[in-house]
Amino acid sequence: MAKRALHFVFKVANRSLTTKFYREVLGMKVLRHEEFTEGCDAACNGPYDNRWSKTMVGYGPEDNYFAIELTYNYGVNHYEFGNDFIGITIKSREAIARAKALKWPISNESLYHVVEAPGGYRFYLLDEPEPKDKDPVQKITLASSDLAKSIDYWNDVLGFNISEKTDESVSFECSASHIKLEFRDIGCAVNHAKAYGRIAFSVPKTELPQIENTVRKENCTVLTPLISLDTPGKATVTVVILADPDGHEICFVDDENFRELSQVDSEATILLERYIKKDEARQEAATSE
Repeated sequence: MAKRALHFVFKVANRSLTTKFYREVLGMKVLRHEEFTEGCDAACNGPYDNRWSKTMVGYGPEDNYFAIELTYNYGVNHYEFGNDFIGITIKSREAIARAKALKWPISNESLYHVVEAPGGYRFYLLDEPEPKDKDPVQKITLASSDLAKSIDYWNDVLGFNISEKTDESVSFECSASHIKLEFRDIGCAVNHAKAYGRIAFSVPKTELPQIENTVRKENCTVLTPLISLDTPGKATVTVVILADPDGHEICFVDDENFRELSQVDSEATILLERYIKKDEARQEAATSE
């Protein structure tokens, strides 16, 4: 199965400050911005049946670069943070310099400079120059309550190759992506709270039914069976949503239509800023009443 790592989903409560962090500290670009009038049929915005938006940010086009999906639910001002997400590792001396210049809080942990996005999501920055024409994002690290169960699921059921294993962690790789997916044993149950995210991969459309059938055969969790999702004015994609033994949500999407859906929108930044200004005006009006 030719899998490609696509993005990780974060729920954000402050769209303005959050996008400032990703753009001005990490140095990512706004790739596309989409608004929705009601909740997603595959719970892409979480368990909320309301208006929401999706902003994709990254270092380059989603065809070749790992992205971050910033999900904003209108009217939700806070998300309780759990212990499920550990961090994303990025090779970027430049981001370290930008964080210091902006006086963004930064700490040291072993080989890394650690910064937090609004909401508490951690990024581990390696003090090395950003690679040219290559994604600086190195790996995403999630929590595991039992490494043996994580290995059984991700390696045996989903077919991800093990690239590195220690007593405390295991890393998997995709056949069509350099991004590593690491699970670290936290020695306790994984709590997803309200801020839980979702990791997405693409595969050829013909392989999606096989993935769902395999997961069902192994008596593992299918959160959303095969379903088509529409994005206004863009391609319709087919997805299946799963959950691993620790409840980490996984989206598999058809690669063919996702490539069409995820084309960089040159107007994305303008569109995002327009809606942020509308938010600010709405909040200011509510405060003055």
